Amino acid sequence: MIRRALAALVAMLICVPALAEMPEWTYPLEPELLEDRGGFLVLTNKISLLSSDFEPRDLEVITARHISEINGQKLRREANEAVNRMFEAAEKDGFKLYLKSCYRAYSTQSYMYSNRLKNVGHDDGVVAYPGSSDHQTGLGMDILNYEWTKKSGMTPAFGQTQEARWMAEHCWEYGFVIRYEEDKQDITGIIYEPWHLRYVGLEAARYMTENHLCLEEFDEEWRGYVANWEAQGGNFEELLRLRSAPAPAQVLFTTDDGEEEISLLTGL
Repeated sequence: MIRRALAALVAMLICVPALAEMPEWTYPLEPELLEDRGGFLVLTNKISLLSSDFEPRDLEVITARHISEINGQKLRREANEAVNRMFEAAEKDGFKLYLKSCYRAYSTQSYMYSNRLKNVGHDDGVVAYPGSSDHQTGLGMDILNYEWTKKSGMTPAFGQTQEARWMAEHCWEYGFVIRYEEDKQDITGIIYEPWHLRYVGLEAARYMTENHLCLEEFDEEWRGYVANWEAQGGNFEELLRLRSAPAPAQVLFTTDDGEEEISLLTGL
């Protein structure tokens, strides 16, 4: 009976595509990271809009140093914890950073965008279109030094400050990227914002920084790789399933010759 059960199980597993039958995965980041169950790689812009009722999970009140006007504002938990670590590191290097803006609901962004249109008369790339705001993800934030917290507005000139330069050099170490780089404006559709950081997680931040990719470029690159990999015979969903399968279980059974240990595959 045991042998029949083993034979049936082996026959069933043979029908499942094995990892060895798929093309080799050579992208520098693991497929589990790109699956993005945590939602840290979500892309939002004028082409990829968040819905008006989208609200990120695990929002919590910010605990890092911030200007008084944003008391009670929120970030997603991991971003909140990461910005605290980054502020501590900056202070050890002699720089004091302040949060100026964090999570914004769709309704708040819509109000800000409407006001900007009334004041300027056109979309000048300063205030994001409702649904395209990085702030709505709960992972985007504006960070300034003390001097700039006293100014009425923010301009690219902040990028010349020592604090902005420190963030540009070190923010990836805490899982952040500068969301809107100076030489990526044609791609992001947003002006250079050296104050706007976006949490994407340590591995993605390292990769994006090393390869000087904005989030749009990174999203296009990895999705393009997956599409090409699947065209060669891969199956991304199946790959994730196979890689998460349980480790082989060992079964001990008795034969006519005595006890014999057999390694029984319960996953591939």
